[in-house]
Amino acid sequence: MAADRAALGAFLRSRRDSLTPAQAGIEPFPGPRRVPGLRREELAVLAGLSPDHYSRIEQGRQPTISEDIVEALSRALGLDGVEREHLRHLAAPVRRAPRDDSAAQRADPGLLRVMDNLDVPGLLLGRRGVVLARNTLLTAVLGAPMEPGSSFLRWLFLDPHARDRIVNWADFAAPAVGAMRYEAGRHPGDRRLAALVAELRAGDPDVARWWDDHGVTDRTSVSKQIAHPVAGRLEFGIESVVKPHDPEQRLIVYTVEPDSPTARNLPLLAAWGTARQLTDQ
Repeated sequence: MAADRAALGAFLRSRRDSLTPAQAGIEPFPGPRRVPGLRREELAVLAGLSPDHYSRIEQGRQPTISEDIVEALSRALGLDGVEREHLRHLAAPVRRAPRDDSAAQRADPGLLRVMDNLDVPGLLLGRRGVVLARNTLLTAVLGAPMEPGSSFLRWLFLDPHARDRIVNWADFAAPAVGAMRYEAGRHPGDRRLAALVAELRAGDPDVARWWDDHGVTDRTSVSKQIAHPVAGRLEFGIESVVKPHDPEQRLIVYTVEPDSPTARNLPLLAAWGTARQLTDQ
């Protein structure tokens, strides 16, 4: 079975297993149940498909899947917008020759200008969580250099200092795994991304558990609490900015409430970060 068709089947099974007949608004089909979720036949009926047709889709034996069927399955499973788009990516025609993704990304000049004018921490990320650029405040807040070309995801999951610095680490890290799975659905032939996922799963049991849940996110707004050795507890709202012509780059902005303790501490952190940077040179 092609890798992307295997991913399609696994995603459908995970969503089917998490939806009970009562939640789907149907009476359970008669007979013993091995799992609390929907049976294949129940989902097929909900989506208006024959059981055989649905079985072919879930087992990766259906070469083409129409947009109407994607929509029918999305409605039957109650998928949200990101999950629906993920299903659409997985159901796309199989790509026989993956494109060459070895070329290094270049930071978008417009996003760089925006970041340079921020008075809050900013981080520009590319494909696979690669750092394209960051400002001094970001380095000061996270306590990590985040050099361009380094991996934000490796720091987040494999560096023990990340868990110490981010107080609500799991709240932030779980959506990062969902974002990796969403990216994998968009780029099923990306071997470097697949290798990164394998490395992170082997190095962190939380990544393995969240990955196997098949949850997907698109890096929507999330809060982050930081335990800083100098400034104390900091609280940020994390927002991402994406340009329409290049969704593969995201400017991550650490927003703050006006006149909050965190906002008042940022000038101190900026000066402290600059001083450390000069000391390190």
